[in-house]
Amino acid sequence: MPVYVQHEVLARVDDVFNAEALWQAPGLALFSRRPLLRDLLERSPREQRGRAATRCFSHVTLMLPQDEVDDDRHLTRGARVRDLAQSLAALHQKDFGDLLGGDEVRYHVVGNDAVASGEVKVKFGHAVYLPSPGEQLLYTVTASRDSAIWQPVCAVYPNQRLTVVGQDEANATFAVPGWPFGAEGGILLINDGADSEMEVQVRPKDTLDCRFDAAGGYYVIRRKANGDGAGQRLLLRISRAGTPARANPVKAPSAVPPRTPSVWKPREASIAESEMTAMPLAAPPAAAPHALENDATYAPVARHRITLAALALPRLSRYRDTGAAALEIGLGSSLAPCAPGKDSLIRFLVDDADDVHAITAAGRQRVKVPSQFAPLDGASLRLHAVAPGMADRYAALLALPQGPEQPAAAGTRLVFGRGMPALAGLRVLDGPAFLRHLDGSAAASADRLGLSRNAFSWEATGEGLRIVRLSETQALFHLDAELKLVGPITQATQEQPYLLPSGHHLVAGHYVLRFDA
Repeated sequence: MPVYVQHEVLARVDDVFNAEALWQAPGLALFSRRPLLRDLLERSPREQRGRAATRCFSHVTLMLPQDEVDDDRHLTRGARVRDLAQSLAALHQKDFGDLLGGDEVRYHVVGNDAVASGEVKVKFGHAVYLPSPGEQLLYTVTASRDSAIWQPVCAVYPNQRLTVVGQDEANATFAVPGWPFGAEGGILLINDGADSEMEVQVRPKDTLDCRFDAAGGYYVIRRKANGDGAGQRLLLRISRAGTPARANPVKAPSAVPPRTPSVWKPREASIAESEMTAMPLAAPPAAAPHALENDATYAPVARHRITLAALALPRLSRYRDTGAAALEIGLGSSLAPCAPGKDSLIRFLVDDADDVHAITAAGRQRVKVPSQFAPLDGASLRLHAVAPGMADRYAALLALPQGPEQPAAAGTRLVFGRGMPALAGLRVLDGPAFLRHLDGSAAASADRLGLSRNAFSWEATGEGLRIVRLSETQALFHLDAELKLVGPITQATQEQPYLLPSGHHLVAGHYVLRFDA
């Protein structure tokens, strides 16, 4: 395999800013001198014919001890670093001018904590490129282990043809955060210009396997079978610079919904504070009708069921006056919702600025909506965008591939709401672990945000789910089988209940419930 990155160390250097001392040893003591920069470039030509060099490398990075670079920045505002780069470029042009082939000589001098005092590390080669001043990016490269937390790897410029990313900068052009495959493997990026797509190859080919995941928009790199860590993977995303689809969207001022004042509002004066519901005061509170008593006969076989298909992530800015600062939801190894904690495979958090964040073992990162995640092989999560008719209340819909479900006996009318026993197993956010206040304390239940004690009554029938709205302040929405908004449910009375077809969804509070007949 060719050497894409030459990485050498110049040792026993008295003055790391002395260009002549780094370039070539004085005198003719050829047998006693150490290899210096000119010797390294001469021994490793870019192109050669037979034993004769026809082209040499023209882009060189020098890494100096960090303390030396810091002192230069403090005392001379970086003048010695600039002089070193300019002097070496002049020496390079003077000695190798006939081998440059029109290439511009560029030197880049940086500090590095890993460089010992009296040493200079040199890097050049086929996959080392230094952009010209003002050169615009063509690609950005990011990496992830879980498809949620993406960390920057490098940038690729229009004239930068080859780039190698891997475990560390000693063996590659750039290091990949969290690289799981050791020092023997790397990924070669081939850029043939703005009119061509980036080509991705693994090096060596018998060690790693690479495939493109079209649904996720990234490359999946794995160690080939029968090796140590065969189950490990790395996700690599290559995005054209300035492409909106690959960047987190910036909210336009017109897209921010109006903030309605909100308070902890009791239903009745006799209700304890722990039973209050946080509701935006869109209308004066109205007394909720009494829940219908469940006197239905037990049905031994339930043909209908109700499933928690998604969680509606609220806009906490609507409830800022309550002190709500963050709503955090965990998903376990089976991707079922659970209390957020270290055992969660992935967590989603909504802050009081209505931004959605993903949290994994790799860290925390703001995510765009809509998005798709693959924290495990064969497992997929989706954050759906919210339709304009719901965007004033919700920031996103988190689809649950393993949401809980409960049977729904036909001919039985029950009440769904905060504290009601019917379908209580689907109210997975009814606990103190999910909602945090500004002072860091936990709320009694996240259901107090937007879910009434008596939200609606429901009855499963062969025609669909019959819905009766029980609270004038309870927002209900009808979504189709694809989680697309059909419309709000405003007219749903005892005399004329709202019929939800089988396979469709009902949104109440945080919960997106699907009825299956």
